[in-house]
Amino acid sequence: MTATAPRSGPSPIRRPLAAVAPLAALISLLFGLVLAGASPASAHAALTGSDPQDGAVVATAPAEVTLTFSEQIAMGDDSIRVLDPSGKRADSGAPRDMTGGGAVRYGVQLHSGLPDGTYTVAWQAVSADSHPVAGAFTFSVGAPSETTVALPSAEAGGGLVGALYGIARYAAYAGFVLLAGGSAFILACWQRGAGARPLQRLVVRGWITLTAATLVMLLLRSPYTGSGKLSDAFDLDGLQAVLDTKPGAALVSRLLLLGASALFIAVLFGAYAKREDEKEKQDLTFGLAIGGAVIATGIAGTWALAEHASTGIQPGIAMPVDVLHLLAVAGWLGGLAALLVALYRTPDITAGAVQRFSRLAFGSVLVLAATGLYQSWRQVGSWSALTGTRYGQLLLLKVALVAVLVGVAWISRRWTARLTERAGAGAVDAGPTDAEAVAEPVVSVSSADAKPSLPAAGPGASASSDAPAAQTASPARDAADEEPPPGEEVDPERAAQLARQRAALTATKEKRARDADPERAGLRRSGLVETAVAVVLLAVTTILTSTEPGRTEEEAARGAAPAAATPVTGGQASLSLPFDTGGRNGKGTVRLDISPGGTGSNNVHLWVDGPGNQPLDVPEVKLAFTLESKDIGPLPVVPDRLTAGHWTASNVQIPIAGDWKVAVTVRTSDIDQTTIDKNVKIG
Repeated sequence: MTATAPRSGPSPIRRPLAAVAPLAALISLLFGLVLAGASPASAHAALTGSDPQDGAVVATAPAEVTLTFSEQIAMGDDSIRVLDPSGKRADSGAPRDMTGGGAVRYGVQLHSGLPDGTYTVAWQAVSADSHPVAGAFTFSVGAPSETTVALPSAEAGGGLVGALYGIARYAAYAGFVLLAGGSAFILACWQRGAGARPLQRLVVRGWITLTAATLVMLLLRSPYTGSGKLSDAFDLDGLQAVLDTKPGAALVSRLLLLGASALFIAVLFGAYAKREDEKEKQDLTFGLAIGGAVIATGIAGTWALAEHASTGIQPGIAMPVDVLHLLAVAGWLGGLAALLVALYRTPDITAGAVQRFSRLAFGSVLVLAATGLYQSWRQVGSWSALTGTRYGQLLLLKVALVAVLVGVAWISRRWTARLTERAGAGAVDAGPTDAEAVAEPVVSVSSADAKPSLPAAGPGASASSDAPAAQTASPARDAADEEPPPGEEVDPERAAQLARQRAALTATKEKRARDADPERAGLRRSGLVETAVAVVLLAVTTILTSTEPGRTEEEAARGAAPAAATPVTGGQASLSLPFDTGGRNGKGTVRLDISPGGTGSNNVHLWVDGPGNQPLDVPEVKLAFTLESKDIGPLPVVPDRLTAGHWTASNVQIPIAGDWKVAVTVRTSDIDQTTIDKNVKIG
């Protein structure tokens, strides 16, 4: 029978759906208001300043190099390295914690008597939200020189180890969704499913996946945040160091909770599935529900403890919200997976169970909307970060996927309502107990819409009464229904063949009956689409949790520009200004040297660097000097292009000393350009 579209008539089950459209509009409005008024905060540590600054030229070698970060970080003895032009170490030891006055700052002492030339500062640390961060920059003593040191181009936590760690993180989320969501589906929606082998396999596989992924993450944690070498995964010293960190403690706690969840699974699929006494089963249901909720909350808390929610503003609120968000994801997507398995592999799932899951999913969506709104405000903070950063763009993609998922779920709810209406208006819903087999209509091969199975055509069948069946019976079916004469010895090989044929015939009958049920077929199709979108959504969410939040990226870009650049006596003035034109390849940094940095004639060198500190060849660069205190300027300067990313201008006249505003206009395409400015003391 061909499946038809569900009816659009009113249904008490569909009445809550009338609130979806205004709810979505309200969430969109609140999303805009919250983003518009949000203030930036710190998470996912980023370098916000240094002394000397990136690209600076100083007259004499400094005694130490200091780095300032946006949040607390964990550093090792070799986390900051200063290399001279020949690549040798110029620092004298482990970094020193100089944090104070609200600024997170670390410094490293330099050797005395360092020669002139270009020095490279490379650093690597672990931010408070468990993600590795790294970077490098250069400064020069006396004058820039050639250097044999290549700035690292690999991203922190990248390479093979980073890829494996990312896969394990995705698998951990997926395992938790199946474990928690599948168990919730059984206890809250279809308790008889505890005895169904397909659902048992689903939950157990979720447990195995989460356990294996957690072990892999624990072993890879040291090379992921350190050397990046896969061979260091079994380094005992590295593993011991990981256990002393917050992420390591969270992973160990997750393993302990998974041990408790193994006992929960054993009871759920053992004593609970076999329990027949109604009163005893109700008591056991309550105990399992409480125990399962505690375990699931604890496992979800291991993510909240070690990642974005644990740092930044309002961690006391953000961590419980993050736990609720994960539990809602598991209830919706894990329950959806369990429902789909039941629809395909379990012939006797009840219409009442499907309806109960529909209500559970609807409640989960509401929780997801509320918690997701708060998380978006906390991690983005502004409209510019929402559209102009990778985190914001991934968040928009996630919102779009959730919208698609909600739309498909709405279709699934309509199929659920249609299925329930067809099953019988007079059926009494006895609740999710063993009595549902009697009190609730069964969505199975015995439904009213199913095609009747053909009668047997065995040796004992009547030729007159069962003629049509005899004419359509196949030889395989005749063989399957053969019974040996009494007393005749049965060939074991023949008996096994007959058993396989009977099983295949039974499976064919059940499949034909399921396919003949349009409501069940429609619900299965919409459930498959939901699952496919959910898999993509889970992948995007996993990437999102390892991406630097948008507001932090903007904060780091603002902090990278010095508050004021002053000339070095007898040297030159230097500036470093980040820019973003908003177009493709529109992000980078302008480094500007003004020599000798005094009144009269000056030479200007300008470098435009793209991502990874690589030269960025832009179509046009312009300069303007303004002394606002004396109402002088702007004095335009059009530099000449020397090589890719390098521009110069000679005989730039600075008439008097003062605090000059230097405005740099960068054009990266025919329509994308921006102007950035900074004050510099000249003369």
